[in-house]
Amino acid sequence: MTALWTGMVPVDDTALAATDTGGPGTPVVYLNGHFATQGYWRRVIADLGPRWRHITYDERARGRKSKRSADYSFEAAVRDVDAVLAARKVDRALVVGWSYGAFVGAHWASRNPDRALGAVLVDGAQPYDWLTEEMEQGIRRFFKRMGWLMPLLRPTGLTPRMTAEEMATSNIEVGRLARERELGPVLDAITVPVRYVLASGTSFGSKGDEQERIRAGLDPVFARKPNIQLGAKVPSNHGAILRKDARAVATAAREVAALAASAPYGPERTCRGGHGVDQ
Repeated sequence: MTALWTGMVPVDDTALAATDTGGPGTPVVYLNGHFATQGYWRRVIADLGPRWRHITYDERARGRKSKRSADYSFEAAVRDVDAVLAARKVDRALVVGWSYGAFVGAHWASRNPDRALGAVLVDGAQPYDWLTEEMEQGIRRFFKRMGWLMPLLRPTGLTPRMTAEEMATSNIEVGRLARERELGPVLDAITVPVRYVLASGTSFGSKGDEQERIRAGLDPVFARKPNIQLGAKVPSNHGAILRKDARAVATAAREVAALAASAPYGPERTCRGGHGVDQ
């Protein structure tokens, strides 16, 4: 049985701080929100318990230890999933992603049908054309105004070691990837079981019913893709969902893992040393 491991995973020009609880349980790799850290998953991990193998990591320049990089693109974030799994010698895994991490998880599952057990996508990866030229300019102005504050918060790990321009560019890239013509085909290509856990109401930066309209962009996906379904719609908002509704996320992970275990390929290929699905 593999013991708890913490360390750095080299990838490209950088290295990522990662944690792997080890053991023979179903491996779950957790994909963080845009500038969040692996600590956000502690309640979900606690709910699932020690019979699962939990793999977390901080993206490039996030958290206290992950190193800076010349590449903060979305494609780099998808590559990082492969790098972490390869470093931990995991062949197949369940991906659980929140916000930005949901986009990463959707793309990774779409591209890796033989390696993804399934995906739980938490209030992210919703196809909707919300980004306008005016909003792009607003995002750049916002991060430029906040530039003075970011270095003060970096020792806490609450803000990334990225420039204001890098953070703005990364946010805008996600807005472009969220467009229905971009994200729709990605979701349509996913063949493994997927469950969404969606928040309710508004949160920081949203106006009126904007976030609910974005979430409604999934309704046509649910209608045409039987393997992609709504697992839960919870009371908390986008920012609080992992803290207040961790149980709903864990429940969705159990459901997806059970579906994966009943699929034709079976659970025996879960990972090197892995043995099926934990409940």
